[in-house]
Amino acid sequence: MSEPVEARIMLSLPQIHCAACISAVERELARTAGVKSARVNLTLKRVSIEAEPDTTAEDMVRVLAGIGYEAHELDAGTLRATETDKRGRDLLMRLAVAGFAAMNVMMLSVAVWAGAQETTRELFHWVSAAIALPAIAFSAQPFFRSAWAMLKVRHLNMDVPISLAILLASAMSFYEITQGGEHAYFDAALSLTFFLLAGRYLDHRTRAIARSAAEELAALEVPRAERIIGETVETIAIAELAVGDLVRVKPGGRMPVDGVVTDGQSELDRSLLTGETVPVFAGLDTVVSAGEVNLTGPLTIRVTAAGEDTSLHRMADLVAMAESSKNRYTSLADKAAGIYAPGVHLLALLAFIGWLFVSGGDIRLSLNIAVAVLIITCPCALGLAVPAVTTAASGRLFRKGMLIKDSTALERLAEVDTVVFDKTGTLTQGQPELTNMGDFTRTDLEIALALAEASAHPLAVSLAHATTTAGTKPAKISDLREMPGYGIQGLWKSKPVRLGRATWVGAKAGAQTATYLQIGNAAPRAFTFNDRLREGAPEAVAALKAQGMSLVLISGDGPAAVQDMANRLGFDDWTAEALPQEKAARVKALSEEGAKVLMVGDGLNDTAALAAAHVSISPATALDAARVASDIVLLGHDMSPMADATIIARKATKRILENFGVAAGYNMIAVPIALLGFATPLMAALAMSASSITVSLNALRLR
Repeated sequence: MSEPVEARIMLSLPQIHCAACISAVERELARTAGVKSARVNLTLKRVSIEAEPDTTAEDMVRVLAGIGYEAHELDAGTLRATETDKRGRDLLMRLAVAGFAAMNVMMLSVAVWAGAQETTRELFHWVSAAIALPAIAFSAQPFFRSAWAMLKVRHLNMDVPISLAILLASAMSFYEITQGGEHAYFDAALSLTFFLLAGRYLDHRTRAIARSAAEELAALEVPRAERIIGETVETIAIAELAVGDLVRVKPGGRMPVDGVVTDGQSELDRSLLTGETVPVFAGLDTVVSAGEVNLTGPLTIRVTAAGEDTSLHRMADLVAMAESSKNRYTSLADKAAGIYAPGVHLLALLAFIGWLFVSGGDIRLSLNIAVAVLIITCPCALGLAVPAVTTAASGRLFRKGMLIKDSTALERLAEVDTVVFDKTGTLTQGQPELTNMGDFTRTDLEIALALAEASAHPLAVSLAHATTTAGTKPAKISDLREMPGYGIQGLWKSKPVRLGRATWVGAKAGAQTATYLQIGNAAPRAFTFNDRLREGAPEAVAALKAQGMSLVLISGDGPAAVQDMANRLGFDDWTAEALPQEKAARVKALSEEGAKVLMVGDGLNDTAALAAAHVSISPATALDAARVASDIVLLGHDMSPMADATIIARKATKRILENFGVAAGYNMIAVPIALLGFATPLMAALAMSASSITVSLNALRLR
């Protein structure tokens, strides 16, 4: 008999943010029975657990909930592609080879420049060639492959002149040493390769942080479910479920499928999908969706859609489509390169033909001048024009508490004229706050606290926290029972007491979020709650409006709560009870009308809209998938830096255009010098470096 395979569990931990969180999670899991090891990845906000075969993800979620950390099971197989970064390792390896080779060749070049003569000079040139040519052939492959891919489809990009400059400098240098020439330019070719690879690797790392939100969403789908067959229950993969099967979902578990409730009563937390802050009742014939959380009672669900057919999976498809459409945005540097590259090639060709004619057929001289023209016009300054500014602007925004994830985000942010906000968790803290504790006697509060402590309902948790903070002690209540879908009840001094839904205690529900307390036969009274505004939200909204932005509020919450928020912050355009696809559709409609939309959201229900927007922002407290779908992450709790971000983005775009002007001005001066034959390839490489430094210094003005 084969030995049981150990369980490998991966959980998303959206709330962790520091080394203390890592220690707390790993320490608690390590002392849990059945766990062999637990490793937290703070960057990805995940924990990977190896445990005994009978250990389940639900067990681990409960353990972490006990120490105050929210956790969601992830499908490790779905995320396997995001765990490996072969391209990043490949670029880093090529960068290291180019850097090592460049340092060695430069040391040999110093000896040549110092006046090494004949045999010694030739020896150093051949040693340089032996180091440089294999290193360039290996390290410059990313540029060569990109250039060849463009040439095959008869297009040009920035990698075409870069590849030509590297190849011609190498070839010309090799030709020079075979003819006993005094000069070789292997150091210039290697330096060019090294610095361009460094830029390419940094760009790749930026993009690697912004992993596919569609993959994150797919990984959030519950990988297994408990199927009921007669009197038995079996745990099977979601892929094995069929329409009509019966599935059991325990309290605290997420819905693995779309379906209809056939047995049981509970409350559902739909905030993950719709943004609704208040849990909704679920009873017989209630329609449920994959991703919703079952709060209080066990439910039996008849499957109507599973796997790729669920609403959660359809949302992942929406995000994937929106991401692909955003990727069609062309950066300013790419647009400039499309114009610049053909001119560079044509100029170098004309220089070669012209000097071939003037020199009476001297191929060596003509090729030297053509290479010098190609190197002196190599688009390094053009290539740095955008990254240098982006780096300076990103650093300034980081100090203000904003992290830029996408390489073109600043350019897109500068074009924004419309801002769409989600409500819950974005403009607000996403946590109910008791507003009328002063309306109750101390006895009322003691009874309410005792009842609230027996429930995991968000309103009960908030009530318990507020009353405990105020110094209230729980009353002695016997026969405490949670009634799934309704509330908590018990006996206080032989009187029945209840805390829960309005209909359950015989009250009339008001427009405000509330839970109701009834003591004996007395009239029920409401504990009311508001969602507290996020710090800096009023200032951010006012500043964006002052900049002339059109502001829109879209939320999955009910009309009363959304209208109240719109009135508090000054939104004229607001929409309530919006489903995820409706949010994405509204953003798309605004875009089709010509608006450049900035979407600000934090939930799973916002991911499609975040991906569909021209540019997007999410707070650091957002769900993993929302942060991944966004271009910019708000690191702190204060929203006020958002208004600064749009101003800095416009300034950054202005600096980018100035840098293009610097690059163009440099070429107007340097190119004629090269064309007239007054610049060797080495001098051309030095001039190219000078233009790059000028561009970088101009970018630093943003700091």
